[in-house]
Amino acid sequence: MTGSTQRSTVRHAVAAFSLLATAYAQTAPTPGQPARNDAPLNAFEIVGNSLVSAQQMFLGTADKVYIVDKTEANPSNVAGHPAWAAEFSVSKKGGRAMDIVTNTFCAGGSPLGNGTWLNVGGNMAVTTGGAKADNQDTGGAPYEDPDGGQSMRLLNPCDDGNCEWVLTKQMTTRRWYPSLETLDDGSVIIIGGCQWGGFVNDANQNNPTWEIFPPQDNDGPVNSDILANSLPANLYPLTWLLPSGKLLVQSNWKTALLDYKNKRETPIDDMLDAVRVYPASGGTAMLPLTPANGYTATILFCGGNDLQPDRWTTDWDIAQYKASTSCVNITPDVKTSYTRDDPLPEGRSMGNFILLPTGKILCLNGAGTGVAGYGPQDWAVGESYADNPVLTPVIYDPAAPAGARWSREGLTASTIPRMYHSSATLLPDGSVLVSGSNPHADYAVDNVKFPTEYRVEYFYPSYYNQRRPQPQGLLDQLTYGGPYFNVSLTADDLGGDANNVKEASVILLRTGFSTHTMNMGQRMLQLNSTYTGNADGSAVLHVSQIPPNPALFAPGPALLFVVVNGVPSVGTQVMVGSGQIGAQQTKNPADLPPSSVLESQNGAGPSSSSSSSHNNQGHNAAAGLRSSSALVLAGVLSATALAAFL
Repeated sequence: MTGSTQRSTVRHAVAAFSLLATAYAQTAPTPGQPARNDAPLNAFEIVGNSLVSAQQMFLGTADKVYIVDKTEANPSNVAGHPAWAAEFSVSKKGGRAMDIVTNTFCAGGSPLGNGTWLNVGGNMAVTTGGAKADNQDTGGAPYEDPDGGQSMRLLNPCDDGNCEWVLTKQMTTRRWYPSLETLDDGSVIIIGGCQWGGFVNDANQNNPTWEIFPPQDNDGPVNSDILANSLPANLYPLTWLLPSGKLLVQSNWKTALLDYKNKRETPIDDMLDAVRVYPASGGTAMLPLTPANGYTATILFCGGNDLQPDRWTTDWDIAQYKASTSCVNITPDVKTSYTRDDPLPEGRSMGNFILLPTGKILCLNGAGTGVAGYGPQDWAVGESYADNPVLTPVIYDPAAPAGARWSREGLTASTIPRMYHSSATLLPDGSVLVSGSNPHADYAVDNVKFPTEYRVEYFYPSYYNQRRPQPQGLLDQLTYGGPYFNVSLTADDLGGDANNVKEASVILLRTGFSTHTMNMGQRMLQLNSTYTGNADGSAVLHVSQIPPNPALFAPGPALLFVVVNGVPSVGTQVMVGSGQIGAQQTKNPADLPPSSVLESQNGAGPSSSSSSSHNNQGHNAAAGLRSSSALVLAGVLSATALAAFL
């Protein structure tokens, strides 16, 4: 079989799987209330055990978080060897070990447009202490971890405990520390990495290329100038799909726009102030895409450090080198230069940025000095290349005026240092799950300052204990343009005053794949909406579909929230786009009705309102749409068969 035929076969197989996965549908249920309303606000709570250390993590269903570690001597076992993957139940605060087969050390991940999650790359087979195993095909005792450098792994998340990671066809090149980003057709770009690893990259093992999964006809790895010219700190290049359809790629001090469809790369201005990529590991996030900003993408970068290329060596005490306070942003579809933003209150390396449904960004985890990485040097803190953990989170408000965007008012510190190999993700109830930290070559818990961590924390933002809106009429699948839909809010949802609907918004949020300070693919988009407020204190939101541009929010799974006066509903899992990998259909968006709030007649009861007809339209439209939970269930039935076919 020729390479072109193999690539075509892979794409056709994934497409066939997508068709099966969209065979059943039901309307989205009305979200309820969180399981508790007495959480410690603006604070962390230790809730459970992750089974394996959370080097990588993502939300797979409304109740399941999937955790991926590197091969090491985790106490949990699976298939006769230590586990390095697990499924964690948000509601039960525990889970099960999973067998991910090959070594996933510093892999990357992202969802495909059909809801399947992809995890790629990793390290060679290792034995105790991270030493190279004699047998790279099997790994051998004690870990039984075949070489994962070219591995591609698929998972269809589930709630019944029966889904497992499945290996599919290998990549043609080795990738350790690759970045992934879902594209506008639901495929995934895999970019960068190195072949064999180390603290930083070098010319002898650099992989300055990108490729797409599922492979496109006649495509193989494509050379990238920015990755070839940004050594040594070019691992996990920071990558975002822009509304223009191009990709912003940021690596070391360099930045480029990648037109992947035409395989054309254009250098733009260098980064200001600090290196943000691994191992400097600044925090990064795309700010919310909203009607108010014309759905224009701005990316925020904070922290990291100002080391020049010749300073990325291990012959000096890098663990005590101060992290940067600098924050900058760029709006690359409009302007190709960086602008300085409000600085962090203290320097931070390895700080995760988590988008909250309110549009604010929670920054947590990380250290005030040093960088990501570990090693045996005598200056290392145990093995850690960082020290002085930053335990108190801080929140960025993009709507606040310059000079007032960062705040930690009322925020409480964690008691757990979250250093190298920690991660975090938003949960559907609006809390944030935090876990991981392991700056060691293997499992290490005795007589070390920063032990291998399994404790799971939830962070509860200030809104958490308030009564949540319970919107009715949410769709379980969103399209790119087309008819609007109607969402009903009761008087209780609006605090008894229909005028509060003026402060309501509908938020689409993808939580991303969390690893190494990044949440790959994390993105937030506010749907356009108008409202009709009723005399009885209830209201209807008239909500547009996603604007007809799949590059704004790539196809695949996401959470849908309704936020009223800064209080989000519990997020509903939805499918964005067709539920298939391939070109997405776009339609002209329907015009929304004008906004209005109806008053009661002479204070004697509710007045008549035509908005009820809009509400019925919303429910009727929802009745014919596909259910994301059904998509996941159908996908589970065929994942193994798909991988075998590939």
